[in-house]
Amino acid sequence: MSSSLTNWKNIYFVGIGGIGMSALARWFNANGFHLAGYDKTMTPLVGALEQEGIEVTLNDAIETIPQAFRENPDETLVIYTPAVPVKHVQMNFFRDNNFMILKRSQVLGLLTRNLRTIGVAGTHGKTTTSSLVAHILRHAGVNSTAFLGGITQNYGTNLLLNEPTDELESVFCVVEADEFDRSFLTLFPEIGIVTSTDADHLDIYGEHSAVLESFREYVGQIDEDGILFMRAGLEIANAAKAKVQTYGLNEGDYRAAGIRIDQSRFVFDLIYPDGTIEGIRMSIPGYHNIENAIAASAVALYLGVAGKQVRNALESYKGVKRRFEYQVEDEAHVYIDDYAHHPSEIEAFLTSVKGLYPGRHITAIFQPHLFTRTRDFADGFGQSLSLADRLLLMDIYPARELPIEGITSEMLLDKVLIDDKRLVARDEILDILRSQETDIVVTIGAGDIDTLVTPIKDLLASSFTNN
Repeated sequence: MSSSLTNWKNIYFVGIGGIGMSALARWFNANGFHLAGYDKTMTPLVGALEQEGIEVTLNDAIETIPQAFRENPDETLVIYTPAVPVKHVQMNFFRDNNFMILKRSQVLGLLTRNLRTIGVAGTHGKTTTSSLVAHILRHAGVNSTAFLGGITQNYGTNLLLNEPTDELESVFCVVEADEFDRSFLTLFPEIGIVTSTDADHLDIYGEHSAVLESFREYVGQIDEDGILFMRAGLEIANAAKAKVQTYGLNEGDYRAAGIRIDQSRFVFDLIYPDGTIEGIRMSIPGYHNIENAIAASAVALYLGVAGKQVRNALESYKGVKRRFEYQVEDEAHVYIDDYAHHPSEIEAFLTSVKGLYPGRHITAIFQPHLFTRTRDFADGFGQSLSLADRLLLMDIYPARELPIEGITSEMLLDKVLIDDKRLVARDEILDILRSQETDIVVTIGAGDIDTLVTPIKDLLASSFTNN
């Protein structure tokens, strides 16, 4: 750990309930720091932090900051997420009173300086890929830690802690290298993965060319004695000083062969420069997840993990919450929940669902995330959502944004090509599902649609029981 972080007695998180922020908070808590934080709403993540002894307030009033934090700027480090609004009361208090304030990404950069960092970047796939890397290393007995962007099903957490050691430089640290707000430029990994460089976060970048330039800068920061594993076809390799190897479904130094679906599970052979791992049977579905598994396997094989261990780890990997997560799978219904919030992600998700269940009827419930993203990719959303047979479209989840004139769910609905489509309010959804015959149901989105998952699960499961 960087010595500069040991100077702080108190660590205060603004936006502590975010998936990345909560992992960082757990690390500080596990290492004996005095912690507290703010978040907007009570969520399962916030509840879990409180159960671990971390004080969390849902009120941004200055008085809710613990006194020891509020009155000792020289002893208190403030860590925030860029998703916090500019006019946030506590943030303005900290700024006005000269507290040390750092972004989560800056702190993560400090923490990883003395570790052998594996940075997983990409506009899509980084959460699953980074958790796959962490799981393979943990399965193989490699001393490692991981800061993840999702709750792993295998471990029930977004933070994996390494075994104590006096030789931190021997510990591998798996981190998501997040392109949002160019946060990944605080990282200087030994090993890098780039899964995708599609246009996204155009409210930050403006144009796709700026996104690509940021990724080129990131891969240029990978240690020249290290290695970059890049999905085949990406146009960023010339910016890397490190060795570059490629991967993909059907092309690259690491690639899949013999992809097939057997009993609703994907099976494939992994071909790599030194051999082949045959008959990998994935517990998590999706063509995109095969690609993620190939990237994670490439890192593990590079680090000397045996092929048999790689296969066993992949087959025991249960996935990440809200990434192609099965909620109901019985004779009457299949219900899957997914975090997809970009047209490419929705296309990959629905294509995989259709591949697993050919000819079956899919009801998709989608909540758009951000007005700017809806505006920038409206045509793509229309095309990808048209892969469903029925669409129930919710209002746009604003997150940190104010409404944009003319950018509405009604505008987006007009671009969807299927006939069975409608706008729905949140409180209508359960009644609609009760009144209409359903086969496969999927919920899609990155906003607060996750609060509907348990009610929908209970409804569909009870309908099977009652039948």
